[in-house]
Amino acid sequence: MEVSAEQVLFMRRSGQEDMMKALVTYFSQTGNTEKVARAIYDAIETAEKDIVPISDVRDVAPYDVIFCGFPVQAHNVPSVVESFIEGLPEGTRLALFGTHGSLRGGELAVQAFYQAITISPKLSILGTFGCRGKVKRSLLEALMKKSEHMAWAIEAQGAAGHPDRADLEDAAEFARTMITKSRALG
Repeated sequence: MEVSAEQVLFMRRSGQEDMMKALVTYFSQTGNTEKVARAIYDAIETAEKDIVPISDVRDVAPYDVIFCGFPVQAHNVPSVVESFIEGLPEGTRLALFGTHGSLRGGELAVQAFYQAITISPKLSILGTFGCRGKVKRSLLEALMKKSEHMAWAIEAQGAAGHPDRADLEDAAEFARTMITKSRALG
């Protein structure tokens, strides 16, 4: 459901826009996913919003929408993120975002997002966003020594310097779109 410019203007004038409470939570080991989380947080225009590492989230009940971020690890969602998603109450509005070393839209990242979406069918998934993130040199070097991982390691070298400014701008646009979508759902 799309929201017209007139509807957004009405919500702003009537104060409805600022009533939403948003949580941005993330799991980040190298800082890539945290950078994206902060771009999302900064783009959210609501009266109440919080940004908290996933390990520090205690209660999700007060939030109207949750943004949950993770690094794709070995084609999968990290177990700490999987546990968090499994524990969310039925009907929770969830927007997923992640970082990965693959090309944008690459099969490995798509597999991880599909896994994340299907963890809990009781949730309302608003959308997903993924971008490249720099992979640790030590990991790349280890993977280059294994023939079954060499092709991916070569591809992942191109993720150096990511997330970059364009990635963070795209993440901000994703955040604004997900908030608008959540508001439109009522």
